[in-house]
Amino acid sequence: MKNKLGIFLFTFFSLFATSQALAAKTVLAGGCFWCMESDFEKLKGVTDVVSGFSGGTVKNPTYRGNHKGHYEVVEITYDPKIVSYKEILDHYWVNIDPFDARGQFCDKGFEYLSAIFVANEAERKIAEETKKAVEKQFPNNKVVTPILNAAKFWPIIGAEGKKHQDFYKKSPIRYKYYRSGCGRDQRLKQIWGDKATH
Repeated sequence: MKNKLGIFLFTFFSLFATSQALAAKTVLAGGCFWCMESDFEKLKGVTDVVSGFSGGTVKNPTYRGNHKGHYEVVEITYDPKIVSYKEILDHYWVNIDPFDARGQFCDKGFEYLSAIFVANEAERKIAEETKKAVEKQFPNNKVVTPILNAAKFWPIIGAEGKKHQDFYKKSPIRYKYYRSGCGRDQRLKQIWGDKATH
């Protein structure tokens, strides 16, 4: 009996470890993380999207407290067998304004700037290729979205986490009012036309 239990547990944890190894993660900044959560959770192959901060040096940044030097970001967990890193970035570009050097849509300030955080040279190469494709598509506009080295991701936790994680699901009316009032979808349509995903 103990032997069977041991085999079962070994098999279970081996499968769990394998499934975890198959998952990939990336961190992207695109202004309001409520909107980024909503946009990416609709993408097939994405299994989880978590709001937080990255890019700065302040430890344990909070939304209402000190997050100076950090970007508002989302950490995206995805299955590379279903959606590739390039497809993640293709989806990213058409959900941001890559020409805004002051923020995103109605939100201005450093924390609302767009940015791609890459974990290795393979990701950097793909990110640079997708950025060049955007630059080629818009030769008269300067693409200001930087490609940065990955930094520690700080998820929003505690009471703030309860409010901000999955905000678009918890407060759908308020979220829609914010998104519409911020002009996000209007601007995305203006830039990307039918490629805009919302």
